[in-house]
Amino acid sequence: MRIARFTTGEDPMFGIVSEKDGQDMVYGLAGDPLYTEIRPNGTILPLADVRLLAPVIPRSKVVCVGKNYAAHAAEMGSEVPEEALFFLKPNTAVVGPGDPVVIPAYSSEVSLEAELAVVIQRMAKDITPEQVDDVILGFTCANDFTARDAQRRENQWFRAKAFDTSCPIGPWIETELDLADAAIGSSVDGEVAQAGTTADMLRGVPELVSEISRVLTLLPGDIILTGTPAGVRTVEAGSEVDVTIEGIGTLTNPVVRR
Repeated sequence: MRIARFTTGEDPMFGIVSEKDGQDMVYGLAGDPLYTEIRPNGTILPLADVRLLAPVIPRSKVVCVGKNYAAHAAEMGSEVPEEALFFLKPNTAVVGPGDPVVIPAYSSEVSLEAELAVVIQRMAKDITPEQVDDVILGFTCANDFTARDAQRRENQWFRAKAFDTSCPIGPWIETELDLADAAIGSSVDGEVAQAGTTADMLRGVPELVSEISRVLTLLPGDIILTGTPAGVRTVEAGSEVDVTIEGIGTLTNPVVRR
């Protein structure tokens, strides 16, 4: 099931995206599926006639995992960490499909990072890997935009990772996804940058979510970014970046400088 958040120019609502007679349609929902049962509200529209928004805005946080693909760690000139490397992005970093990613004024070297994102549905603390499926709503595409020059200048990565618009997600939440070997990649203006698979993750989703829950409490709507394959590259203002994950779809964002 594909859960989207969208607008027609009025208040945003959630909906289920489903094909009918060869056309993708969106069926509006009453309430927020994170907190209420999935119940249609009678709205039915062609997907092409709505504007998709970030499928969830975290009430709390985005937890990111660094260097979870060996080839990416190698291209960054570093070893694979013995313990999972975690950092945070604020919810103000989150934008949706088609929204511009704004290069911060203090950076001249912003790069893309295609990532599988996990959307948390229920509060979770100190859970085991076997319990992880019970707290996940689904999965979406994410792009962990990073100011590399700022990242090299400081240890905490705050300016590098936390700037506004640095975490596009979408186009929707897919509730059922085969994580064993899903292709994940990115492109810039149609030119392939990254081409990997979730099979290359050093730590899988159950292990990551469990370990994060032992550090902090995960809340409904929290997002976990699970790392990026090799091939990260700098993007320039005026370019368009795609992140595609097999079984989910494609997230597209323009890059601008203001």
